Amino acid sequence: MAAHNELGKWGEDLATAFLEQKGYTIVERDWKSGRRDIDIIAIDGNTVVFVEVKTRKNSVFGEPEEAIDFHKLQNLQQAIDHYVKYKHIRQPIRFDIVSIVGTIGQTPDIRHIQDVTLI
Repeated sequence: MAAHNELGKWGEDLATAFLEQKGYTIVERDWKSGRRDIDIIAIDGNTVVFVEVKTRKNSVFGEPEEAIDFHKLQNLQQAIDHYVKYKHIRQPIRFDIVSIVGTIGQTPDIRHIQDVTLI
């Protein structure tokens, strides 16, 4: 597995554990809608939460969440719409970002940004 893929998987594993510690129930990981994907789908109370995880070794080129550009947001919106229709979701929904800076073997900086506006 390429180093960036290992870092991404590590980040998603960390984000999953972080959300579970906060009381979220993880429903799906890496859910696919064609070529689009949703990293984590969780339940927080009565709300279905769609989570994008961004992991970087450092912040030299900006914070991880800054890599979520307009095109990525469009793809996420389409994937979320598909999931909601496919699963007949009737509860409130929300989009969050978990931003992780660090590398495998060190203590990462984890930030949870809740209720991000898509488009």
